Amino acid sequence: MELLEGKEKFIQAWGALGSNWGVNRTMAQIHALLLLSPESLSAENIMEELKISRGNANMNIRALIDWRLVYKELKPGERKEYFVAEKDLWEVVKQIIIQRKKKELEPMIKVLDEISSVEGDDIATEEFVKMVREIKLFSSKADSTLDTLVKADSNWFVGTFLKMIR
Repeated sequence: MELLEGKEKFIQAWGALGSNWGVNRTMAQIHALLLLSPESLSAENIMEELKISRGNANMNIRALIDWRLVYKELKPGERKEYFVAEKDLWEVVKQIIIQRKKKELEPMIKVLDEISSVEGDDIATEEFVKMVREIKLFSSKADSTLDTLVKADSNWFVGTFLKMIR
């Protein structure tokens, strides 16, 4: 397989994977392109490579910057903005966890807190409260585990993971 074909396959696969992280395909494809690029790229380079519009490129680059997966790089004498991906995959995973927690888990915990005060003395209410408590307990443990994971360094995580799979 030639480099160009491998690069295209990776960008397409990473784009498809993006929907699992809660991002759109184009955002993930831009991230993949920047991950593979040995040097920073301008928005024009990204638009040309992925055949996307300026608005689409700019909107998704800004989102990647917000997720702290991409950074601006200034080049002396250049007016264009250039972008580079975070290349440390442990940092990439941590940033994805942080963003997914913020978008998915934290709002759910807030709703569970609000609805846990439902009152009543019939069977339906008891079942409701019981299930909300169980989901809230699980969600809180997941939140705590993800916080620990984000604070951990990659060596601890790899060591712990290897112990689990043995």
